[in-house]
Amino acid sequence: MMKAPRYRIRVEALPRADDGRHDEDALSFEIANHDDVLAIVHRVRAAGTFERNEATALAVGLKLFTGVMLRHRHDPLFAEVQPAMRAFIGNLKARIASATPA
Repeated sequence: MMKAPRYRIRVEALPRADDGRHDEDALSFEIANHDDVLAIVHRVRAAGTFERNEATALAVGLKLFTGVMLRHRHDPLFAEVQPAMRAFIGNLKARIASATPA
């Protein structure tokens, strides 16, 4: 069985005048995902449905959330959101397919 690709995610606040944040406040973590997250980001961006940064945030956020949901699919916490998430992702894929030139 092939290992899932691993990713390092880093979130840091951009500096603002006198906000008191420091680089050590940044979040950094590593996670595996069965999909090629970077390829998905490129497809969402290429569709042109969302502004570039929003497309990136949407794709990465969905992959992170659904990755956790998939690993804990039997947890009752996710029971109500699973059908809606499947429908949402199906709709997003259809929109991207119709917006992306063949």
